[in-house]
Amino acid sequence: MIQRIQSLYLSLVFIANAAAIFFVKIVGEMPESSIFTTAKALNKGTFIIFALLALISIFSYKKRLKQFVLNRLNIILNFFLLGFFVYRTLSLSGENLFSEKGIEMLVPIVSIVFLSVANKAIKKDEDLVKSVDRLR
Repeated sequence: MIQRIQSLYLSLVFIANAAAIFFVKIVGEMPESSIFTTAKALNKGTFIIFALLALISIFSYKKRLKQFVLNRLNIILNFFLLGFFVYRTLSLSGENLFSEKGIEMLVPIVSIVFLSVANKAIKKDEDLVKSVDRLR
């Protein structure tokens, strides 16, 4: 059922990652360098993958365990992306091209929080179904 609360949380993850594709500026070297464009394409690609993973998880509502595993995978990948952003932020010099140094780290943090809450709701649904099956 798409009207469950975890679908709302997963929709927020999808919206955050889809918006990050267009609005997040990647902190890095000068825009004319090939390293900057490669990092920008790589980060946009990861946000696309995370958004698609959340979308797949939304529409696999009939298979709660698969949804739970997809969310766990998305959480792990978001932790890797967050680690990459932290490393990238710490390795930059003081004032670079953008003054909002580290603002792109908010998207994986928001995604991790909403995915964790969605997993908690999925686990609650699974426990409810198991308890009803026990009564039969």
